[in-house]
Amino acid sequence: MAFLTVLVITHDFRLATWWLVGASAAALVTGVAVERRLAPIPGVVGGMALAFGALSLLLHRNDILQMKMTIVDAILGAVLFGGLAMKKNPLKLLLGGAFHLGDKAWAVLAVRYGLFWWLCAGANEIVRRTQTTETWAMFRVGAIVAAVVFALAQTPFLMKHGAMSERTPPPDPPEPGF
Repeated sequence: MAFLTVLVITHDFRLATWWLVGASAAALVTGVAVERRLAPIPGVVGGMALAFGALSLLLHRNDILQMKMTIVDAILGAVLFGGLAMKKNPLKLLLGGAFHLGDKAWAVLAVRYGLFWWLCAGANEIVRRTQTTETWAMFRVGAIVAAVVFALAQTPFLMKHGAMSERTPPPDPPEPGF
């Protein structure tokens, strides 16, 4: 959000990228300070923002940062489809502790997410090549919202096919009297 805010106010992609790099570094440091470890997903996301932002600044090329979404989303889709082709399901490995689904349901979910990430990668390429940087930045925020909406849209599927991990049973009622 820092990136978009600075870009819209200043129209300076480089300054906005500095803010992105700074905000990503601060988020990573805060995460480590609070959790006493670097959580995998925020670590990868923050690390990628730092890497692509730093490369963009170092090489004075805005398109490097704009390509981050294309590259990361394309890799996510490829990992999901590649895992399925090798009879492994990366999504199940990542989320298997949170959801108890049959292998067929995990495969359907992996295909859905793989297609979603590839669609996002393709859309990013179209937008970054044909629109202004401000429009691309707003699209990027919209893509984050779309990812949340897509994840929420999977809830009925998850509920139908096995759903959330086993809930802890309610505690026993207290003993009556002493």
